[in-house]
Amino acid sequence: MNGKFASTDLKGLAEALVETAQRNGADQADALAVQGRSVSIDTRAGALEQAERAEGIEIGLRVLIGGRQACVSASDHSKASIAEMAQRAIAMAREAPVDDTLGLAEPEQLAERRDADELDLSDPQPDPAPEILQELALRAEAAALSHAAISQVEAASAAFSRRNMWLVASNGFSGGYERSTHVISTVAITGEGLGMERDYAAESRSHAADLPEPEDIGTLAAERTLARAGSRKPPTGAFPILYDRRVSASLISHLLSAVNGGAIARGASWLRNALDEPVLPEGMDLFEDPHRPRYPSSRPFDAEGLATRKRSIVSKGVLQGWTLDLATGRKLGMDSTASAARGLTSPPSPVNANVILTQGSRTQEQMIADMGRGLIVTSMLGASINGTTGDYSRGAAGFWVENGRIAYPVNECTIAGNLREMLMTLIAGNDALPWRGLEVPGLLVEGMTVAGA
Repeated sequence: MNGKFASTDLKGLAEALVETAQRNGADQADALAVQGRSVSIDTRAGALEQAERAEGIEIGLRVLIGGRQACVSASDHSKASIAEMAQRAIAMAREAPVDDTLGLAEPEQLAERRDADELDLSDPQPDPAPEILQELALRAEAAALSHAAISQVEAASAAFSRRNMWLVASNGFSGGYERSTHVISTVAITGEGLGMERDYAAESRSHAADLPEPEDIGTLAAERTLARAGSRKPPTGAFPILYDRRVSASLISHLLSAVNGGAIARGASWLRNALDEPVLPEGMDLFEDPHRPRYPSSRPFDAEGLATRKRSIVSKGVLQGWTLDLATGRKLGMDSTASAARGLTSPPSPVNANVILTQGSRTQEQMIADMGRGLIVTSMLGASINGTTGDYSRGAAGFWVENGRIAYPVNECTIAGNLREMLMTLIAGNDALPWRGLEVPGLLVEGMTVAGA
């Protein structure tokens, strides 16, 4: 199949939705038209386990009437469906509560750039055939199984998707772009019964040429799994915790959630009073760059048609501002940070794109040596996070450190602390991985509570 979509008129569909909504009484309207296709292949025991394919066009409409809004969507894009959607959305909006902060951008606020050509988000090569994806998955599986102690590969997968989007609004905005995604993943298992352990490796890129070899992914899954053999509970107490780069981004995601304009406007954030105050150690920066070529979250404009830009979130440890769309910005008396995202059935809300945390100078080995005695966390499950106070508790697994060296693998433990206090003790490593939406190195946190044996 060709690398680009056929000439389906997504722009025309979105324009028809907006025009029909206005004819039926909407004060303002915006519409998304999305065309996508995807193929996913799973293998097991050297054979095809499952194959899935999806393709279609979906449309979504948002209408605004007197401070009220409603969203509707459909997979049928006929004229009759478009007319029915507009009528249904308007009827729903008239029953919605009034919010005077709702409304489209002013024309002078809109982005001049209406495509993503400079960001290179869509692989120009032909879509990979299912047979090619199956071969990639089989190669990853074989690499994992080449390790004698791997008892089985739970799943080896290769997938591809391509998505084309067009946004039209009654304020004059019209723009769209295409993005593609290639994924290879492997889950390996060692041991049996109560002694069974599993781990995984996965990589995702917009261009196939940027993906690691499937053998590298399968081998990494096997090595991670074998390192977990013989896991046991760690001791209980207060210890330093090193969040491995596989999971360290979760700490920063909690910070990002706390500075999201939606949480701030509701007063439901443990950082609601922290603007212009230290939230990370002095000298640590956190910023987002939506214009990184080929990156997963890159975008030239947001879901309200505003031009995205590189933006500082934390500078030298001090919180610089909230992440805002138009509505949350108006609630707080601030300008949007061009951070709006939306789905076909949901209104805009603020999100971040391509967030990068300052790296440190220490390798993981140096940080482990500095810990002396403590826990390395490589995976987590479950969460109890109080969004208002920042109290934090999560199930964790990883490795116990004694005398600055890894002593044994651990599982079935809980780690706890307070996010405001935890983030102020961070020590960053130098091992952040590229191609992530959150590019964060390993992070050492002092004095957390570990509940184990």
